[in-house]
Amino acid sequence: MWGFIGMKQKTAHRTNQTGAGVGDIWTWVAIDPETKLVPTFAVGDRSQYMANCFIEDLAARLSHRVQISSDALKAYHSAIERAFGSEVDYGSIIKTYGHTELAEQCRYSPPEVIKTERIPVQGNPQIDLISTGHVEKQNHTLRMHCRRLSRLTNAFSKKLENFKAAVALHYGYYNFVKVHKTIRCTPAMEAGVANSAWTVQDLVGMADA
Repeated sequence: MWGFIGMKQKTAHRTNQTGAGVGDIWTWVAIDPETKLVPTFAVGDRSQYMANCFIEDLAARLSHRVQISSDALKAYHSAIERAFGSEVDYGSIIKTYGHTELAEQCRYSPPEVIKTERIPVQGNPQIDLISTGHVEKQNHTLRMHCRRLSRLTNAFSKKLENFKAAVALHYGYYNFVKVHKTIRCTPAMEAGVANSAWTVQDLVGMADA
């Protein structure tokens, strides 16, 4: 998911401030659609290196073979093969968007999806389960919970360290404190990595530890 530190990348280029710790930033997110748990996330650029780091960390946190879905970003293909080898079922979903003219006040509205294609990439993925809908919903949740990622905001992060801390706090709260309406407990409880819901005080205490 896209965000920015200090200013957007095009502004940094225009003002010759590239390399000054400002510009576009990306949050990489993995989610389990059954337990709603976010097992890992990463903050960085949109490079092959970041894809490798993100997927390697995901693979290290899983105890059995899984099916993975991603969008059409090519960096995922080699990253998943590198981290999982042959022990994964992986499919990619490719969305084709229309180029409709939007009114100025609607410039942040998503374009219309005119075609969706599900493609098996590795192993034997179940075609009807290839979907990025769950992680797209989680991206929306992050934007709603983390003010610095809201659209048209003046609350953007001025430092990368602050941005990373805010995203980490969100996922700590989401996994361990927030009770999910669908599963009626926290994602960590549903996944078996916590026995009970944490309080915010518990979460802060763990961060201090």
